[in-house]
Amino acid sequence: MSASVGTGLARLERVSYWYPNQDEPSLREVDLEIEPGLTLISGDSGGGKSTLLRLFDGLVPQFHGGRVSGRAEVAGLDPFRTPIPILAQRAGLVFQDVETQSVYGTVEREIAFGLENLGVPRAEMHDRVDELMAALGIESLVGRRLETLSGGERQRVQLAAVLVLRPQLVALDEPTSQLDPDGAAAVLAACLGLAAEGRAIVVAEHRLETLAPAADRRLTVDGGRVTLGAAEVPGRSRTARARPAVGDAAAAGEPAWELRDVVAGPAGRSREPVLYDLSLAGGRGEVVALLGPNGSGKTTLLRTLAGLLSPLAGTVRRPAGRTAYLPQNPGALLHLPTVRAEVALTLRRTGSRDESEEMLAAFGLERLADRYPRDLSSGERQRAALAATVAGSPTLVLLDEPTRGMDRAARRSLAAAVETLTAGGSAVVLATHDTELAAELADRTIELRGGLAVEMARGPQRALAAAPGEVPLGGRSR
Repeated sequence: MSASVGTGLARLERVSYWYPNQDEPSLREVDLEIEPGLTLISGDSGGGKSTLLRLFDGLVPQFHGGRVSGRAEVAGLDPFRTPIPILAQRAGLVFQDVETQSVYGTVEREIAFGLENLGVPRAEMHDRVDELMAALGIESLVGRRLETLSGGERQRVQLAAVLVLRPQLVALDEPTSQLDPDGAAAVLAACLGLAAEGRAIVVAEHRLETLAPAADRRLTVDGGRVTLGAAEVPGRSRTARARPAVGDAAAAGEPAWELRDVVAGPAGRSREPVLYDLSLAGGRGEVVALLGPNGSGKTTLLRTLAGLLSPLAGTVRRPAGRTAYLPQNPGALLHLPTVRAEVALTLRRTGSRDESEEMLAAFGLERLADRYPRDLSSGERQRAALAATVAGSPTLVLLDEPTRGMDRAARRSLAAAVETLTAGGSAVVLATHDTELAAELADRTIELRGGLAVEMARGPQRALAAAPGEVPLGGRSR
C-alpha cells in the first residue's frame, strides 16, 4: 500500500534508496506526496524514518552516498541533484542528534548562520532571530554558548536556526525527544503556526502524545515502506517497580552515592552555578529519576556525580567499583568498527567475563552486532550505547535521557536491563522528561527547578510545580 495525499510540496515516485555497502534498501518503492499542514511519521527504530526526512533536504543521497532509484521533487526542486545549500532555503531539517548540526559557538550566531550565508541585511537578520527566539521561548538563552546548554535547549536553538530561513517544507527528526512539556508545547505551536501559513511540516516522533492530536495526517514507516495511517501504540504498563532484595547495606539505608552541599555549574569560562547547596543520596539497588524543565541542571547533576564535572563547592561520594555514564548524545561513546566491539571493549576494560552475546540479545542488537554504530538510526545507536555502557556490572549507573529515539521494544529492553542491574545491587540515577518511564522504573522521583531539588512525594504524574507537603532536599533559589 502506498501513501498518497494529493498534490503537495513534496512528491516521491517509486523511490528506493540503499546506503553505501548495504544490500537491503532503507526505503522501498515509496510513493508519497506531502501537502501543507502537519504530517506525523511513526514507526520502529531503523525502519527508515530518518532516511525519508534526509531525502527531503538532499542529504540522501548527496551527502550519504549510496544508490537511489525513482523520482522526487521537493518545493519544485530535484533533491537528488539540486545543491544542498540551495535546497536548504526551501526544505529545512532538524537532526535527531542536534549536537552534530551546530556551526557557531553562541546561540544568536548559530540561529543567524543561514541568514548570513544568504546575505540578509543585518537589521532584518536581528528581527528574524529575535522573532524565532520569542516564538520558541528561548529568549533567556541570549548570549549563551552552545556548550553550556542542555540537550533540550540545543534542540530548540537548532529548530530556530532552520525555521529562520522560512523554508516551505520543514522536516523534524524527534524534535521533542529531549524537551520538557513547555518546550514541547512551544515546538507544537511553532509547527502549527507554520502549517497555518501554508507550509508542510513533517515530524518523525516516538513521543506522540503532544503532536498526534494536532496532526493533519499520519504515516507509518516500517521496513522502508511508507503507508498511510498510524502504527498501533499499545498502552504502557504503569505497574510500580518491585524493589529487589539487595543486601544489608541497602536495607539499612546506607547510601551508595551522595552529594553533600554541592554547588555545580557547566564547564567553560563562565561557571555560573546551576545547582545550589544540593544534598542528595541514593542506595544500592535503588532507581532515582530526575525530572525538571530543560536547563534545570539534570545533566549537570549527572556529570558531577560521574566525576566528569568538578563541583564548585561541596562533596561528591561514589561507590567503589565502576561508574557507568550514558550521555544525551550516544554517538560520543561509539567509535569502534562494530557494535559487538563496543560491548566487548567495556567488558575487557572492566575485567568482566565475555558476556557480549548476552548484552547484544538483551537490547535486541543481534542483527546489528557487526554494523558500524554511526551508520545506525538514532534509536539503534541509543541501544548500542546502552549495551556498551551497562556491560560489566557497574556499581553506579547514570543515564541521561535514556529513551531518546527509542521505540516500544527498546523501552522494554531498557526496563529489563534496569531490573537486572538493580537486582545485582547497582544504583541507578536517570534524567528524563518521560514521566511514564519514571513511574514504571523509579523508586524515588526528584524534581530539579531553580537550583532546588524536591522529592515528588506522591509520584511523577503530579504537576511539576512544588506543592504543599513536598520536602526540599537542598538548594536555594537564585
